[in-house]
Amino acid sequence: MCVHSTSPWEAPVWSKATRWAAGAMTAACLLLLLGPSAPGGGGPAPLPPGAAEEVVPDRVATWNICNPCGGSGRNYGRATDIATYAPQVIGLQEACVRDVEQIRTYLEEVYGLVYHVAYGPVLRNWNRCGGLPWHPGGYGQAILSAAPMTDRVSVAYPDGGSEDRGYLAVTTLVAGRPVRVFNTHLAERRQAEVRAAQVRRLAAAVARHPRAIALGDFNARPQAAELAPMWPLSTDADPACRSTATPSDACTPTTDWSSKFDYLFLRALTPRTHAVHPTPNSDHHLLHADLDGG
Repeated sequence: MCVHSTSPWEAPVWSKATRWAAGAMTAACLLLLLGPSAPGGGGPAPLPPGAAEEVVPDRVATWNICNPCGGSGRNYGRATDIATYAPQVIGLQEACVRDVEQIRTYLEEVYGLVYHVAYGPVLRNWNRCGGLPWHPGGYGQAILSAAPMTDRVSVAYPDGGSEDRGYLAVTTLVAGRPVRVFNTHLAERRQAEVRAAQVRRLAAAVARHPRAIALGDFNARPQAAELAPMWPLSTDADPACRSTATPSDACTPTTDWSSKFDYLFLRALTPRTHAVHPTPNSDHHLLHADLDGG
């Protein structure tokens, strides 16, 4: 009989050896628990050499997980990608609630990583996120955090452009300190004027907090005029993208089309390292940074 339990966040994260053992024991249970949503015919996906042993307490990440969207196999792969780098906090964009729940289940049951979740859906979409025609699934932003989150705020931009867009904000621990985390997805790349208004609204919210992280898919290159309000408030985790004077081609691309659209804007926080990880599970790369504590 398979029993599903959720450990409190204070519980120690499992070691890699324990994660492997637990994965082998729970693979069959996943098939029963998740039915057709579970990947078929195998145990847990092996993590690559150098994968994180446990949640990294000073690591933050951002990832637009859609395109290709949906599918249990994709969610299993996404969970493996997240487990490989095991950030303390990760913001997801273009996220359906049901997909995030499935990713969290895989992270816990297969890899022993327990995350709290906060949702910031900006629309409900039956075709994209399933559900019933009269009760479609939520779609938008989500934040996973190994520590509890408080003071959740979900804001829809007055003008989302061709699709509703917004930001999700929470307070949680990063590198041992409380930090306000904003997760956003701005209007599509050809809608610069709409993005400019969205950035002004986001920057005003970020400015109210002495220590903050604004992460997400900004759909604009670093030199784009609409991003100008963010630079006086913060620096990007990519050391090659510290100002609007930086040539765009000096920044590490975060998309399959060789553009930097994804950011970790840090306010009163200092990055030690950053890395960009291409993945077949999205046309955006997973971006993470390790921050100085203290």
